[in-house]
Amino acid sequence: MATVTVEVNGRPYAVGCADGQEERVRILAKQFDNQVRAVAQDVGHVGDLRLFLMSALILADELHEARLGEGKAPAAPPPPPPAPAAAEGVAEALNAVAARIEKIAQNI
Repeated sequence: MATVTVEVNGRPYAVGCADGQEERVRILAKQFDNQVRAVAQDVGHVGDLRLFLMSALILADELHEARLGEGKAPAAPPPPPPAPAAAEGVAEALNAVAARIEKIAQNI
């Protein structure tokens, strides 16, 4: 496995890739960097994480539109949110876990 250092929004990132794919990764990273910089110009400095997320969503939207243009079926819609009863059960389970963690922390 090869490692390539790419720059996005002025910061270096080491990225692993298959041997022989280094140049492709550099090209893709440059395209992503261009998208990130364009978003940064539009919205200002909101942090790398948000810039990356917004850029990834824009690129995903473009990919989705391109796939629709090719006649491919759109991706399956996301599953519906859990029913309120299920969400309450999850919340209760998380509260129970949090209580156990707090109890362990007190004993340490």
